[in-house]
Amino acid sequence: MNEPNQPVFAPELYIKNGISNIDFYTKGLGAIELRRFANDDGTIHVSELSLNGAMFHLHEEVHRPGTFSPEKYNGTTTKIGLFVSDVDEYMNKAIAAGATIVSPAQDYDYGYRQGDIKDPFGHIWMFEMKI
Repeated sequence: MNEPNQPVFAPELYIKNGISNIDFYTKGLGAIELRRFANDDGTIHVSELSLNGAMFHLHEEVHRPGTFSPEKYNGTTTKIGLFVSDVDEYMNKAIAAGATIVSPAQDYDYGYRQGDIKDPFGHIWMFEMKI
């Protein structure tokens, strides 16, 4: 756990209202759900997840500025970069769990192997590692 005065980057990802199954994140990415606050109908109000020690939150779309899922506007303006030990392993696991390939894994001249997927909720993830 981080010290209280140490900054922690915890992005908030928005999903459409009415979502109750986020297995993609636990099965496809290997995230651990730390806690969840559900609505009365069982849909997700907020879920706090950890992925390789990095925390992020899933929130339902609400009627406030800037709180919309990528699907609402047919895309996203943010790519989530995640450094991993094996890009191909993460890509394959995510695809098996329902992700689609945006950019296949490949080696780049600047010394990284990278690949991009789109998760079932429209968020773009870039898996990367130094080679």
